[in-house]
Amino acid sequence: MPPGRQWRPPRQHLRPQGPTNGLAVASLVLGALWLWWVGSILALVLGYVAKRQIDQQGESGRGMALAGIILGWIGLAFLVLAVIAISIVTNPDFSFE
Repeated sequence: MPPGRQWRPPRQHLRPQGPTNGLAVASLVLGALWLWWVGSILALVLGYVAKRQIDQQGESGRGMALAGIILGWIGLAFLVLAVIAISIVTNPDFSFE
């Protein structure tokens, strides 16, 4: 660096973010809590609605909405596996032989 010049950090071009979308937060919380699959279903619904609102209104919280959607789908996958397991176990004609 030539003498007399001071180091300056590089400029960052940050896009201003709007407020955090409340539905995105609710989707993340419900997806994490699970609540006997009701939370998973609500996490999916709220997550997709929040993503649409974030895209239209420029709010922040897209990552939380996406996390809520992912957790909601994981919860529903466990529901499907539980239904299959219960139907196999309770079927009197089923045999592991």
